Amino acid sequence: MGYFDVPEVEYTRYSNRQLAAIPLAVLAVALLVLTGTFLVTGSPVELGMDFAGGAELTIETTSSEAEIQQAFDVEPDSIQSTQAENQYLVQFAGLEVDDIDGLSDQAEANLAGDGEIVQQESTASPSFAEQTQQTALLGIAVAFLGMSVIAFLLFRTFVPSIAIVASAFSDLVIPLAFMSIVGIQLSLGTVAALLMLIGYSVDSDILLNNHILRREGDFYESTHRAMRTGITMTVTSMMAMLVMGVTAYLFGVELLASIGIILFVGLATDLMNTYMLNLSLLRWYKFEGVRR
Repeated sequence: MGYFDVPEVEYTRYSNRQLAAIPLAVLAVALLVLTGTFLVTGSPVELGMDFAGGAELTIETTSSEAEIQQAFDVEPDSIQSTQAENQYLVQFAGLEVDDIDGLSDQAEANLAGDGEIVQQESTASPSFAEQTQQTALLGIAVAFLGMSVIAFLLFRTFVPSIAIVASAFSDLVIPLAFMSIVGIQLSLGTVAALLMLIGYSVDSDILLNNHILRREGDFYESTHRAMRTGITMTVTSMMAMLVMGVTAYLFGVELLASIGIILFVGLATDLMNTYMLNLSLLRWYKFEGVRR
């Protein structure tokens, strides 16, 4: 596998506090964003139909998106164009299942088209969506806990293990805050992206820890070896996710576009946390901490 020309960072110019300051500051801002959103809306991130319940209509109409927005008594939460010409997915979060008939009637009455406007209806009851939400959050919690256990089993010392856990936690929280800011909904698809980020985070952090703690060589030489491999893998993945996100956006596949941008932001966050936060903790452990 080829490598990017990764420059050797002069880490000796920076103290451990300086290295950790930026990742911790970004994490603090992300936690403030999520807390503020939770206090205002009751949820740290906007919930999609999978987790809030509601109705979705697939409609075929020559009306514009602005006209679709105004065609219903209840304002749609999202309007997505599909690959088919003049076809849209219109979502209404938080509605009861019985409301779908009224929405279909409004679409047929208020939107222009050559034939039947509503092509398909789908609903999710709020109670079922709440159960789905709890299951998805439990899945994230179990994945995070499993990752933490693996980290402690691999290194069996507190500081290197907690460095991996702290980086993975930040790699989840910062993309969640980004989702809250730009309005990306939390759904089963975006939860899958967050689960993938846990895997990416553990991979890069274990790579760094293993090079520094278990391989021969100077601390900074081992760091640079890990960076050559880790940064190559992460940047390659970032470019792939960016291409996927942009392509999906251009073709109107909103879920894939959201997954791509979440992974891009999460991988960029992982670069910062791995080679600043994690590294500062490892250097403190290697040169100043008490090794047991």
